[in-house]
Amino acid sequence: MAKENIRIKDIAERAGVSAGTVDRVLHNRPNVSKKALDKVNKALEELDYKPNMYASALAYNKSYTFYCLLPKHESEAYWEEIEEGCVAACEHRRDFGISVEFIYYNRFDLKTFEKATAECKKQHPAGVIIVPSKLELTRQFTDHLHDQQIPFILLDSYMPDLRPLSFYGQDSFQSGYFAARMLMLIASKEKEIMLMKQMRDGNVASKQQENRETGFRHYMRDHFPDVKISEVNLSLDDKPEDYNKILEEFFKEHPQVHHCITFNSKAHIVGEFLLHTNRRDIQIMGYDMVPKNELCVKEGSISFLIAQHAYRQGYSCIESLFEAIVLKKKVNPVNYMPIELLTRENVDFYRRTFRG
Repeated sequence: MAKENIRIKDIAERAGVSAGTVDRVLHNRPNVSKKALDKVNKALEELDYKPNMYASALAYNKSYTFYCLLPKHESEAYWEEIEEGCVAACEHRRDFGISVEFIYYNRFDLKTFEKATAECKKQHPAGVIIVPSKLELTRQFTDHLHDQQIPFILLDSYMPDLRPLSFYGQDSFQSGYFAARMLMLIASKEKEIMLMKQMRDGNVASKQQENRETGFRHYMRDHFPDVKISEVNLSLDDKPEDYNKILEEFFKEHPQVHHCITFNSKAHIVGEFLLHTNRRDIQIMGYDMVPKNELCVKEGSISFLIAQHAYRQGYSCIESLFEAIVLKKKVNPVNYMPIELLTRENVDFYRRTFRG
């Protein structure tokens, strides 16, 4: 008998019990004796029965609302692609009543994260996707989710102590190490390179950026210890029009700098400055295939971009919650994204969309 054609009636006959008893066992309902349970489980094993999880989930006719806690962001930013991926995955699973709601917080204001988590708790979500804040603050929220048996996925920054259902993001240390190696393929003769940061009160926006820089500096220390790394901060508190003045002054004071790197998605700030000032002897390397970065790659002011598949991350987070909660499947606990290098020659072939 083909496995996919096994009926409840067939299992009942093999086990010597009623079809109703088999149905209760398959759906984990009460009022089944241990003797009957053992008979059914033995029959299931003998028949190598694999339940149709999709049909079972559809039969329940339930709805599931997942909540996603994200940093506030501008349009056409990295986080917007995360959102698009989440929404697309929900649309793909719309027959199962899957939907997603977004709650935003300011990464430099811990109170806004507390407010976002409080709002999420009120909604009694079926599952949660979290871009973490500080470890202990995030732990207060995830401890609540564990108490309520609400599965959650960490996005962007991996904090294994929080015991998430799963994680999606790059291995940020390895990503920074890789970035250094790629940069120095074209900058091996340089004596000084520029590291562009965007900070507030001395802090970058995420643990991920800190880990990328750590990986970068490890490579440089091991392989190019004599290259000077000069930092410039385009403060998040400054106005965008002030950035050009800061960059103009930096390059005037550091005439031997021809290569720059940043570990956020704002490489285009420097890239656009270089294009507007017609500085063709300087290039920058950065992260994320946002439209402004893409344009600078094509115009030649950004030499490399490292892509981290934001759309795919958002899509996969929803899929993992769906599989774990609705289909009762095990999901991979750690999912590192590919570390892909984009240049002018291959940027048009990068695909943001992802299906399953």
